[in-house]
Amino acid sequence: MFDVPLLIAGQPCPGGDGRTFERRHPVCGEVVSTVAAATLEDADAAVAAAKAAFPAWSALAPNERRTRLLRAADLMQARSALFIEMAGETGAMGNWYGFNVKLAANILREAASLTTQINGEVIPSDLPGSFSMALRQPCGVVLGIAPWNAPVILGTRAIAMPLACGNTVVLKSSELSPAVHRLIGQVMHDAGLGEGVVNVISNAPQDAAAIVERLIANPAVRRVNFTGSTHVGRIVGELCARHLKPALLELGGKAPMMVLADADLDAAVEAAAFGAYFNQGQICMSTERLIVDEAVADDFIDKLARKVATLRAGDPGDEQSVLGSLIDASAGQRIKQLVDDALGKGARLICGGQVEGSIMQPTLLDNVDDRMRLYREESFGPVAVVIRGTGDEQLLRLANDSEFGLAAAIFSRDTSRALSLAQRMESGICHINGPTVHDEAQMPFGGVKASGYGSFGGKTAIEQFTQLRWVTLHQGPRHYPI
Repeated sequence: MFDVPLLIAGQPCPGGDGRTFERRHPVCGEVVSTVAAATLEDADAAVAAAKAAFPAWSALAPNERRTRLLRAADLMQARSALFIEMAGETGAMGNWYGFNVKLAANILREAASLTTQINGEVIPSDLPGSFSMALRQPCGVVLGIAPWNAPVILGTRAIAMPLACGNTVVLKSSELSPAVHRLIGQVMHDAGLGEGVVNVISNAPQDAAAIVERLIANPAVRRVNFTGSTHVGRIVGELCARHLKPALLELGGKAPMMVLADADLDAAVEAAAFGAYFNQGQICMSTERLIVDEAVADDFIDKLARKVATLRAGDPGDEQSVLGSLIDASAGQRIKQLVDDALGKGARLICGGQVEGSIMQPTLLDNVDDRMRLYREESFGPVAVVIRGTGDEQLLRLANDSEFGLAAAIFSRDTSRALSLAQRMESGICHINGPTVHDEAQMPFGGVKASGYGSFGGKTAIEQFTQLRWVTLHQGPRHYPI
């Protein structure tokens, strides 16, 4: 069991009123983490600590920031086993947490490489003797709000580029993976970033709304980034707008994978199974909609069903388990209601559908149409549906028939044809002959429509976490009209 204090100004702290909450293993129900529940005053203290640390951190030479971030990346990988021990908070498989640590360390390394790439420009001026510059400078305190489903990746992503750009941060941890998010903060502190450069606040579930509102409203918080559901993202976006705080939002998804008539079906099946069922489908990029040409639909479904039959979900501690647990039993019941709704309206169950507590077997449905909730609603679980169409144009219309627009994929042997379709896909990300679930630290990552706005990753994130300023230097006499 892990004791999880707050991290404020480099010090472990209890909640201001001494309250704690528990995070239990979703399968066995044992307490995994006992966690400090922050008060509103704790939230204020975390922001104050970040504000106090900002002048020194922002003034560091870029290569010194790089050195410290690289040290943090190495330390994170060195503590991989400890991160994996914390997988019981979410019921995930150890290999998922191991992958999380590897990518999160690379996110830190990519951020470190960009500390010397925060560039401005000289802009020609019409005014004689005027030298005009556009400068990118750190903003101040950045608030990062991270989810539980990819806790090391997304917790690290919430703070890495803000730090590289010279900001200090407050990480608001998920109530469902608080130990992991707290450990990220400890890694940063132990790597020598400096007291107060990274602060971590955890809160009891019932206090989440008040804590988030208090953090966003704090005048010292200058930027906000949030990864999570579209429902909560709308609330965060509205709060940021009210306080005139720029926000970067990466929200829900309903990723389509188009399988054209000329696709390599074996490759498509492998990508579909990975994209739909890895981490029990609890990934924002998970393949939820298989948009398949009628000409190959039956063959594709037969092949995919055989693959899915090899993917047994169970207790992550069971060596026979390929897939782990959902985040909790209520998620299983919610997803089962979506499946039952589709079956009641004419969908065909190909395989799976069984739910026992927080364990749901990988599920595949055919003949899903727009009368069914699963056609539009994000399941965020191990469920993929086949939606049939004929010809590229109809497949593209079906793929774009969603309020979401995060990740997408297209399978075709004709890459030029696929590239043409990809440019018309309404998504922030599109992979040709690859799965919808794919991430690299240096790539721009973000969505459109109800999947949010702005991009994490690589040089694109510099714009999100710096302030662009116009600065002039005038030499010689100047004429004024009065």
